[in-house]
Amino acid sequence: MPKLTLVPDEIEEYARAHTAAPAPLFEELKDITHARTSSPGMQVGPVEGAFLRMLVSLTSARRVLEIGTFTGYSALMMAEGLSDDGELITCDINPETAEIARSFFARSPHGRKIQLRLGPALETLKTLRAPFDLVFIDADKGGYSAYWDAVVPLVRPGGLLVADNVLWSGRVLSPESAQDHAVVDFNAKVVADARVEPVLLTVRDGMMLARKR
Repeated sequence: MPKLTLVPDEIEEYARAHTAAPAPLFEELKDITHARTSSPGMQVGPVEGAFLRMLVSLTSARRVLEIGTFTGYSALMMAEGLSDDGELITCDINPETAEIARSFFARSPHGRKIQLRLGPALETLKTLRAPFDLVFIDADKGGYSAYWDAVVPLVRPGGLLVADNVLWSGRVLSPESAQDHAVVDFNAKVVADARVEPVLLTVRDGMMLARKR
């Protein structure tokens, strides 16, 4: 599992201190994630979570798709940015972490906007109707390119696609493992895709934003 930030811890903390604080429920979710999962670093932090929420709000998104729920932090954050009649579909394959997510969705006033689909994401995607306003990809890195191929047609023109961990703790510069190469290949795929206008941000472990033309 990569270290999930490329900036010094002091700078990360400074950024967190100057970002709108999440609701207390998110701190509890962080604590539960650390206590009950083997890879708590997979959880989106408060700065990136607030950024995702802002993207949802700024784009006036009404339908959001997430690939990779984990314990639900990012889904809940994005749900806060949705209008009251908005919906967010989040996909995951792990029943244990999905159960944590569902328990916190049930405790949030925004949880009613969220539908959690348990099962292989590529199979779930075949059942979904288009269009979506925003898609967030944060799942197994080896599957990123396949997820991209599946979701781009589901996004409306002018919609936004976001992918996490695209700098992969800097290993994109000297890839060695299969996952390293998968992230490098994904980034190359996005920048070569004429259907989108991409920008790679150095937020935490790297976030790829791409507006569909």
